[in-house]
Amino acid sequence: MKRLFRMLKPPAQWQLTVIVLSGIIVGTGLLIIRASKAHSYLSDDPETCINCHVMYTQYASWTHSSHREVATCNDCHVPHDNVVRKYLFKAMDGMRHATIFTARLEPQVIQIKNEGANVVQENCIRCHIELVSMVSAVQVTADNHKLGEGARCWDCHRETPHGSVNSLASTPGALVPGLEPVMPEWMMKSLNINK
Repeated sequence: MKRLFRMLKPPAQWQLTVIVLSGIIVGTGLLIIRASKAHSYLSDDPETCINCHVMYTQYASWTHSSHREVATCNDCHVPHDNVVRKYLFKAMDGMRHATIFTARLEPQVIQIKNEGANVVQENCIRCHIELVSMVSAVQVTADNHKLGEGARCWDCHRETPHGSVNSLASTPGALVPGLEPVMPEWMMKSLNINK
């Protein structure tokens, strides 16, 4: 262990530079984690979805739907066939969402990606298998739907569970708070910055 430490230890003239750069890198990483609220993506809390302000209409419409009593966002939008796939999907999707949110690159009108559409279709079938087992919907995925082979569940059930949601303007009654400052409150106080 001592040998490894000696190999990694920078020369004396570079030690201060390495310490300062390491501090900047760690500090920037912690700021990115705080700004993106990355820790919240580990939970199943539906409020995680409103980390991104364009999701408020989906969240508001879900809170008034029948699905609210029986399903959270992850029940529909994350795979449930095995733990590895669930957390791999959640990590990849969460990282993409956190990156877009942190960089403030979210579009006003969001569209589900093909991978997400496949997962939602799987979960519609998983929860409603007794209803859909009599129709060919069981074999329909977002992939084969694109090839014209069958309808996805929400092709007919458009209003479930989000209603007619196209953009922030489509749900004028949804309370959409402004974006929170990225800088911690203590830092804003020390720099005399008002919110």
